[in-house]
Amino acid sequence: MFTLGISFSMMGQTATDWPQWKGPDRNGLSTETGLLQQWPSSGPPVTWSVSTIGGGYGSVAIKGDRIFVQGSKGSQSFVYVLNRADGKGVWSKALGSSGSNDRGSGPRGTPTIDGDRMYVLTEQGDLWCLKAADGAEVWHRNILRDFNGRQISWLISESPLVDGGSVIVTPGGPRAGMAALDKMTGKTVWTSEQLSDEAGYASPIAADVQGVRVYMTLTSDAGVGVRASDGKLMWRFQPVANGTANVATPVFHDNKVFYTSAYGTGAALLGLTAQNGEVKAQQIYFTREMQNHHGGVVLVDGYLYGFHNNILTCLDFPTGKTQWRDRSVGKGSLTYADGNLYILSEDNVVGLAAASPAGYREKGRFKIADQGLPSWAHPVVSGGRLYIRNQSTLAAYDIRAKS
Repeated sequence: MFTLGISFSMMGQTATDWPQWKGPDRNGLSTETGLLQQWPSSGPPVTWSVSTIGGGYGSVAIKGDRIFVQGSKGSQSFVYVLNRADGKGVWSKALGSSGSNDRGSGPRGTPTIDGDRMYVLTEQGDLWCLKAADGAEVWHRNILRDFNGRQISWLISESPLVDGGSVIVTPGGPRAGMAALDKMTGKTVWTSEQLSDEAGYASPIAADVQGVRVYMTLTSDAGVGVRASDGKLMWRFQPVANGTANVATPVFHDNKVFYTSAYGTGAALLGLTAQNGEVKAQQIYFTREMQNHHGGVVLVDGYLYGFHNNILTCLDFPTGKTQWRDRSVGKGSLTYADGNLYILSEDNVVGLAAASPAGYREKGRFKIADQGLPSWAHPVVSGGRLYIRNQSTLAAYDIRAKS
């Protein structure tokens, strides 16, 4: 582990923080405004770029003056902490053995920052709670070993969810498809006794359904929801899962949850109702017009945006009706800020497009260097900057509108 004498300020979240996977609310939406509405032909200016974060596909978490990201070097899986201002290293820590795979080695997840602690899960199932300031260990466990889970084909990819006093993960073990751990000690709070699905590649989200707190994710076999208080299975919807790789984080809104997967499957919107402490799910629609592989979906003003296989698609959330389709910059991942979609294609092209059901309107694109593997990490908008991670390279672009 290396350290630098740089101050650490994380005394509470600000509007420009992105403290976990898909942002403050795990929905891929930024509340920032005052951003460029059109890019120059060469793209927005680069503030800084570093090539020190190791291999992997994970995105970044940002809080205070620090950036948190996972990567692998040699035989070890690491977490790296960088200075937000210039990308220089603050500290790093080896978290266990790295995983290798024909689709690219290294970690796939994003650290979760909660107060002065960081929760990070490696591609091999090592779950750590660390002091965010210096990487000092608070506790760690291996979720595959402790819950009899099995490593999945393309390596563990979820980002841990911190909710209240618990850390939520999906070990995929027998009678332990999902588990809650005490975030202060790491001790098991509950396992989902009725859920034995192996893990998918998705990350869980939390929501309140008419007074009942639930955790939702996409396992290897189904879109599921469990009760937050005790892990009891509330619903398990199989038609939305495929037999290869279920990746996309669910989207929750208005007591409804949207699941989607690729490989010829599609998407479903389920209506959720609570009664006597139980939540029931009923299909509202099923569509084959949104087969999202790994780039995720965002919900903006009643419309869903995401890639249907290789085609960027806009769907009406309540009905599933297709509004438009466009090839855009090519199949990839996306996030939203200030009226626009920030898109990173797997073929090293970054794009900006209006988030509007009226049609696809592109506002700029630029290329990034090919690192020899698909550019799968999700883009992040935070503090007037666009962060693009591509394997060991992380670049920050200035996207503030000039006054």
